[in-house]
Amino acid sequence: MDKPHRVRWDGAVTAPDAVSDAALGAFEEHRSVLTGVAYRMLGRVADAEDVVQEAWLRWSGAAREDVRDPRGYLVRVTTRLAIDRLRRVQARREAYVGPWLPEPIATDYGPAVPDTAEQAVLADSVSLAVLVVLESLSPLERAVFVLREAFGFPFGEIAVTLDRSEASVRQLASRARRHVDERRPRFTVDPAEQRDLTERFLAAATGGSIGNLLELLAPDVRLVGDSGGKSKAPLRVIETADKVGRFLYAVAQQPLPGMEARFMEFNGRPGLLVLSGGRADTALSLEVADGRITTVYLVRNPDKLGGLAG
Repeated sequence: MDKPHRVRWDGAVTAPDAVSDAALGAFEEHRSVLTGVAYRMLGRVADAEDVVQEAWLRWSGAAREDVRDPRGYLVRVTTRLAIDRLRRVQARREAYVGPWLPEPIATDYGPAVPDTAEQAVLADSVSLAVLVVLESLSPLERAVFVLREAFGFPFGEIAVTLDRSEASVRQLASRARRHVDERRPRFTVDPAEQRDLTERFLAAATGGSIGNLLELLAPDVRLVGDSGGKSKAPLRVIETADKVGRFLYAVAQQPLPGMEARFMEFNGRPGLLVLSGGRADTALSLEVADGRITTVYLVRNPDKLGGLAG
């Protein structure tokens, strides 16, 4: 029996002889869109990989001669699979130990997305802050938001994908957009400014004083830590500059064995990856407004860090 393709997050695909090069080529042409949709829907690389793999199996076994629009077909299959998986994993997340954050992914669109405006849209739609807000949407609202806001699909095409009327899709889009706008950060920060503030944050936490650190924090700053119960992190959100600053300063005074802090971009934002003995230990991302830090995201669940330490 022929073995199916195995599609990995890094894009490697192994083709069985029974599937034509044309079928493989069509799938590869649209794979980046499929993985982008799946990740934004699910917030976890392994879940996205599974959905893309299943989409390939559906595609490789389909009567492809009847498919006039491969891209539309593949996005439709991927989106429906992602909705089904999201409904299943949401129940698991209710039993998650501590706050749940999306899995951070390295993002460097570079020449693959030459248009600055398009790159900004992609980066914003994959930011931790936006993905956290998307967790509060229904699966259908999330699908509409991702397809419309991140990838610019027309309402008519989304309606076909979700097997809904265009009018209902527009209502879902309006509701999702309003919900996200009410909760997402309202300030656009230049990446150079965010990188500078991240560097100053690291210097203040590791070599400065508690006062220097507090100066960088907004009065109502929040710290959200995700460990999944597998490493040390706050089990509740920490709020106010005083509490967040003292927590971070205390942690910084207890360096990890073989600790190294590496600046990198993940989820469309400059951030810090902290390594211990060469292994990823913590991914730190900051949300910034008016020159101060408004949110600190700490991902310490080891299951979510494997893709950042390459």
